[in-house]
Amino acid sequence: MSEVRAWVRLPSGKRLDLLNPTPFDWEDKDLALGLARTYRWGGHSAWPLPLSVAQHSLLVLVLHRRRFPAVSNAQVELRELLHDADEGLLGFDCISVVKPFLGEAYRTLTARLENAVAIRYGLPPWTPSERKAHKRADRTAAASEAVHVVGWTPREVRNTLRIPYTALVADPLADIYGGKAWEPWAPGIAAERFLAELERLIQAKGAG
Repeated sequence: MSEVRAWVRLPSGKRLDLLNPTPFDWEDKDLALGLARTYRWGGHSAWPLPLSVAQHSLLVLVLHRRRFPAVSNAQVELRELLHDADEGLLGFDCISVVKPFLGEAYRTLTARLENAVAIRYGLPPWTPSERKAHKRADRTAAASEAVHVVGWTPREVRNTLRIPYTALVADPLADIYGGKAWEPWAPGIAAERFLAELERLIQAKGAG
């Protein structure tokens, strides 16, 4: 019996085996486009477009940068930006509470993708304090998206979704990129903005 593989052909022409990924199997633009075409919240949105993981990743980066301006550096910020990078390669953002029902095989698959991303971009493991800070930014972003993008009420965010953070009022990304507050970007725009930030941080990390 031949070895089981799960090939995907990427826009750059490279191919990625999702079951056995290596750090050399994609271009940065492949990852940016994959994240821009992968949607949060099961693809549901109160706007005409759903919210991409690329836009969410930029929001988490900005929230972390604002909370820790004195300690942020290119390596730390790169890890924030790429915290969901495996989802862009897989093309699937699983709702978090569903993940345990998918079993250990799913966790093994995502762990392999996460490891390939960490090796490619030189991302160090999280310390407990770093992970705690990241989770705060990630969950604050989630609370804000739930209210302003999907349509949950603040009370539902806390009592139904069990997210213990208050949704932001102002959209930090609108301050940077303009446009309507909390409006999901088109995939091409999300990919372009994510890739620009990724390339900037890679360059800064190399120069550091």
